[in-house]
Amino acid sequence: MGLPPSTSGSSTPPAELRLVADLVEVRIASLLAAESARWTALDPNLAELVDVLARFVLSGGKRLRPTFCHWGFVASGGDPDEPAVVDAGAALELLQAFALVHDDVMDGSALRRGAPTVHRTFAAKHEDTGWRNEARRFGEGVAILLGDLAHVYADRLLPAGPPEVAEVWDELRIELNVGQYLDLLATAQGDTARTTARRIARYKSGKYTIERPLHLGAALAGRYREMGPVLSAYGDPLGEAFQLRDDLLGVFGDEDRTGKPVGDDLREGKPTLLLAIADERWPRSQRELRHRVGAPDLGRDEVAALQALFVATGARDEVDVAIEALAEQAITAITAADVAERACEALVSLAHFVAERDS
Repeated sequence: MGLPPSTSGSSTPPAELRLVADLVEVRIASLLAAESARWTALDPNLAELVDVLARFVLSGGKRLRPTFCHWGFVASGGDPDEPAVVDAGAALELLQAFALVHDDVMDGSALRRGAPTVHRTFAAKHEDTGWRNEARRFGEGVAILLGDLAHVYADRLLPAGPPEVAEVWDELRIELNVGQYLDLLATAQGDTARTTARRIARYKSGKYTIERPLHLGAALAGRYREMGPVLSAYGDPLGEAFQLRDDLLGVFGDEDRTGKPVGDDLREGKPTLLLAIADERWPRSQRELRHRVGAPDLGRDEVAALQALFVATGARDEVDVAIEALAEQAITAITAADVAERACEALVSLAHFVAERDS
């Protein structure tokens, strides 16, 4: 049994996403423009810190988290024109900026959304201007501060509401940090067990991207206790599908679309389901290639050889099947739920986009 027919292409964001994204971007731009003016008045050097954050947040990203928050709100009976849900979406995007900037420092990434990462940007400025001390430490230090600033702005934007709003927000942030630690730990340990890979997919990214934003929307509508389990039945499997698709794109994606070098996850030795499955079937003749996973200098020819091996072992196909099954589980859950037809249709469309996207 396959997924119900998709109404949009895999690379084209559905209308249900763009509707929310535009409102959220206007809100973020307004906040950060005011903050830039405020801090520039104190010291012109502070303008760059806020302006780089604004460019980082507004120059890319799919706005999935605000979108799922919005439709969780509508599914729970909220008014789709309520300004508070826009503020919540903007808070989620700024929290995402915090997570990505810090993640890039931890991973030593050079590119994000096709442009130099924040820590590389400030390190390059240090080098170009001939400042004292180490450029790398300066760049990473500024990136950490910029990420922290984004986190503070996220907290400021989170709207007041029932007590469950703060409860969900706290759980979302805790799970994000726990998942990131599990990822770092498993990478360091070389742990590629399937259970480890799937746990990381759920906690580092899946719950934070889909399930908890849905819960936040329900909490804003005052129906978290009632709607939380309903939305989890959809959001939990779809969140895992989201991360599994990310893992495939990290190895097989088009760099022009993903904005990151293909093979970076292999250079870092990230514990993914793709690698876990391949490890179970790795041919003895290719053990030397296996030992190269996690090597920062892994070359393009080696990445291509690993791609071929993931195909030959059936690992790529098995992950694709898992993504389809998880998305189907999510769609089945939401179509059986007692939610407004408009919200159900939007969430089905978004499930297709998440499972089938190519960036």
